[in-house]
Amino acid sequence: KRQNHYNQSYQNGAMIWPGMGDPTKRKQILKFLAITAGIAVAVGLASSVVQSQLSADDPLKQCINNRDTRYKISATLEIIVDKQKVEIPANVGVSEGCKKPLYTLSNDGVIYAEWDKKYDFEIGHFLWIYKFPLRDMDESKSRMLVNGVESPDSIHAKLEDGYHYKGEFVTKGTDASKEHDFLPPES
Repeated sequence: KRQNHYNQSYQNGAMIWPGMGDPTKRKQILKFLAITAGIAVAVGLASSVVQSQLSADDPLKQCINNRDTRYKISATLEIIVDKQKVEIPANVGVSEGCKKPLYTLSNDGVIYAEWDKKYDFEIGHFLWIYKFPLRDMDESKSRMLVNGVESPDSIHAKLEDGYHYKGEFVTKGTDASKEHDFLPPES
């Protein structure tokens, strides 16, 4: 006489996972889970390989230490946050054994760009390498000036040799009423 393990376990109050009572179903389920896990691992590895191939020529993800960089430009950048100048430190884009294509050498505001060939670097690319907290800024109140003229491209303004860029940013949640003359001074 064959026992029904599911009903016996149900009567004893023990729970059996669906399909695990019958050995044939158990093998099928475990085989299905193993195949699914194998497919997931294969897709993950394939995705990593494809992404690494696609980013092989992306300057923002490369080091230029051992590259023959024929395209070299420099520009100046000023960053103002909530009407206060922010000093851009030396060695932005430079870390142990890796110099990014956008970098600084000193804190004088000069940014350098290098790559194998002409590349349309944007001022936002430098801000990304600098890890400037753009997400904390109010985009509707911020602007980018290129040689003194407001750029409609904002942080997507192309980096041009010898140009001067001035980013004026306002942090989210800044109280504009503090700027009015009629308020009493803060104590």
